[in-house]
Amino acid sequence: MKLAVITDSSAFLQAETLRKEDLFVLDIPVNIDGQEYVEGVNLTAQEFYEKMARSSELPKTSQPSIAKLDEILSSLKGQGYTHALGLFLSSGISGFYQNIQYMKDEFEGLTIAFPDTRITSAPLGFMVESVFQWVEQGEDFNSILEKLDIQITKTSAFIMVDDLDHLVKGGRLSNGAAILGNLLSIKPILYFNDQGVIEVYEKVRTEKKATKRLVEIIKELTKDGDYRITVIHGNAPEKAEELRQQLLESGVTSNIEIATIGSVIGTHLGEGSIALSYTPIV
Repeated sequence: MKLAVITDSSAFLQAETLRKEDLFVLDIPVNIDGQEYVEGVNLTAQEFYEKMARSSELPKTSQPSIAKLDEILSSLKGQGYTHALGLFLSSGISGFYQNIQYMKDEFEGLTIAFPDTRITSAPLGFMVESVFQWVEQGEDFNSILEKLDIQITKTSAFIMVDDLDHLVKGGRLSNGAAILGNLLSIKPILYFNDQGVIEVYEKVRTEKKATKRLVEIIKELTKDGDYRITVIHGNAPEKAEELRQQLLESGVTSNIEIATIGSVIGTHLGEGSIALSYTPIV
């Protein structure tokens, strides 16, 4: 088996993974004030938040290019690939997953799978890394899909945003929930539900209480096994480190990573957002 792994630029990927020759990444452009950017090409995460702060309008994101995915898939057989695995951002926040399902049977001699990850950012990147590890361990394609299914089922992320308006304008949260939160100074804890949709998990009155509650939630949900836990922040490194320390003090695990919310997801969550993700190590 020679496996190609395809993902999109919403995934937070380690430098080592980005250098894998069997990895293909679809860009998701972000439009700010009429100018198109691709993080990692002509934009850094820091520059994105600076540009968003100066802009009078919310940046706009588009789906990954189906034409580019078709181009990649068309080239794989000629490069000796027998299998292709596409891991893209959740169907709950993008229509891309639904739009590409027809492609699985379009390429003769190539076995293709597009599981719905129901997540994005650091957990999506970890799934990509896991696939490469399983390949190195000699797992076959069906075994990899089975392990992925376990990861997907037991992965989620809980989110605390500074301003709910970003999620409302981006169509990711109901307007009523945002108005209620902003008027009452409520810090709702959001999460990716079983369908990969962002919705309100709990409503907490202050950020301090919400942060404490985040730690409690993650501790409870990860008590049954070995998980990779990541604090993901939207240009708020000090806040992220403070949350990491609280997690360490709670005894959740000794290995807690910090990642950045990139431009694609940062458009919808806004600056100052904090997320806590957990993914089982399979």
